Amino acid sequence: MKQSSLWMGLLLLWLSSMAPSQVAAQKNDRNQPTLPGRDGHKYVPYEQRKGNESVVYFTRNLSAEGLIKAYEQVKGNIMGKVGVKLHTGEPQGPNILPRQWVKSLMEKELADANIVETNTYYKGDRYTTEQHRKTLDVNGWNFCSVDIMDAEDTVTIPVKGGKWFTKMSVGSHMLRYNSLVMLTHFKGHTQGGFGGSNKNIGIGCADGRMGKAWIHTTPGQPNQWDIREEEFMERMTESTKATIDYFGKHVAYVNVMRNMSVSCDCEDIHAAPVVTPNVGILSSTDVLAIDQACVDIIYALTAGEHHDLVERIETRHGLRQLSYMKELGMGNDKYVLIDLDNGGKRITAADAAKGLKPFVSDNQK
Repeated sequence: MKQSSLWMGLLLLWLSSMAPSQVAAQKNDRNQPTLPGRDGHKYVPYEQRKGNESVVYFTRNLSAEGLIKAYEQVKGNIMGKVGVKLHTGEPQGPNILPRQWVKSLMEKELADANIVETNTYYKGDRYTTEQHRKTLDVNGWNFCSVDIMDAEDTVTIPVKGGKWFTKMSVGSHMLRYNSLVMLTHFKGHTQGGFGGSNKNIGIGCADGRMGKAWIHTTPGQPNQWDIREEEFMERMTESTKATIDYFGKHVAYVNVMRNMSVSCDCEDIHAAPVVTPNVGILSSTDVLAIDQACVDIIYALTAGEHHDLVERIETRHGLRQLSYMKELGMGNDKYVLIDLDNGGKRITAADAAKGLKPFVSDNQK
């Protein structure tokens, strides 16, 4: 009995000495280490995929009207208290979603909703709630209430079927909402390769101190961003799964393929120049299908048009986001792409990528 108590005490001492992220990730015994998947740098063509198809809507109309039209196709299960999650950006970020588009959408379709955000894991102009609110004002997000979900506290929600986590830490205010509308600026990303709806949720809803640390950092070493490539994609995706499992069918996704720098909107005025043409707006109720469709359109562009973004995606092994979402049962990587500009005709990603004009910044128009 004494020996059993001693071992129990040692176990509790060991667990208490671990960082929260270590506890959250401790799912296998020491003889069975958790290993990431592979081939996150390899693009899988549509015809090689298996499974069912989801519906993704597409319009070339990059405007407030186009955003509203895309959202109207997927709003059927949005009800109750609604959070609108978008990347509100660092100060003066040149590529974030146009505020007037979002304002028009919310005034017409989401008048009682709040924009929702979380503080950053890196120190900067959105690190604390006070700093974050100043940046929101600078960037013009002052036409409606903005709820910084981790301003007061955090909660954990379960990760079902994950291999890195059993739970994810998110802002406590998330539990105030019944539905989530994802307005995502699709672009490149420094570590994720690309930032679509998966990144907007997985990183954007994890709180700034715990959740984001669990995804980005191995405890006990100095590099804040040491978790990379396939492991990073999987951790981020498990975080996304926790949130969309929480909301169930009450999530709608809208991806805007405009001003697609290889840099994330967290890189403010230092973002790499945009060289990829603007494409359009997509919407779906399937997180995998919408991100996959955006990636397929990027790959369908000419070599000159997509070189930088494809290089960013593949060198970061970002395609593991897509394959892991499929493994976790989060959606379908096959889809019916509906052209809202041509009577609901079914088109391909290659059709959506045809005849695009070279990128011209708003300041050059």
